[in-house]
Amino acid sequence: MNSIYKKIQASALKGDKLLAVLIDPDKVVVNEVSRFISKINESVATHIFVGGSTVDENDTEDLVEEIKKYTNVPVVLFPGDVNQITGKADGLLFLSLISGRNPDFLIGKHVDSVTKLSETGLEIIPTGYILIESGNKSAVERVTNTKPMSRINVSLITKTAKAGELLGMKLIYLEAGSGAKSPISEDIIKSVKNKLSIPLIVGGGIKNSKQLENAYNSGADLVVIGTAFEENESFFEELK
Repeated sequence: MNSIYKKIQASALKGDKLLAVLIDPDKVVVNEVSRFISKINESVATHIFVGGSTVDENDTEDLVEEIKKYTNVPVVLFPGDVNQITGKADGLLFLSLISGRNPDFLIGKHVDSVTKLSETGLEIIPTGYILIESGNKSAVERVTNTKPMSRINVSLITKTAKAGELLGMKLIYLEAGSGAKSPISEDIIKSVKNKLSIPLIVGGGIKNSKQLENAYNSGADLVVIGTAFEENESFFEELK
């Protein structure tokens, strides 16, 4: 299998922008998957992320198995907990919530997942995950019991991202949270990107092509969109 990370890295170096569609197992009906995936296949999306903050046991595996029937787009797990790990996917973002100080989500859940991960062939990509305030209390904040970083403290966000890289993270993920009132600001994205030598992912609050373009122009290498597609599938038409 070609490395998912190496392709992301190569695209970032060339300036080719990537797009991931995030599918939450808790919000999708399995018999609607084929229709939804056909829209993804017709769009410019390069990756499918699967995960959510709270997902029932086996729901992720069932969903991934169904998705893989209809696409060759890489399916990458974006897990909120250990029960969302399945070897049916292609890769996994090994998320460490470096914006918070809850040890469970900095390292604890990772230790718990080792046995399960060792039984899969997943490509595991260490990812520094930074939650930034967006006007709503996100599911990530509730589940992890951590506070998002203030969007006006650009310096601290930037230092946190750089610290993640120095710790050995291969990706940095700036997250406004599902259903965010507003996306990550251009100033934050630019500041973080200017300090990193690894690819930058940006997600949360992006609801139209203009906001998507702003994120790319500010330095995002890969943008993740979830809620916008759930609420308005015509958005796919803009991205063909």
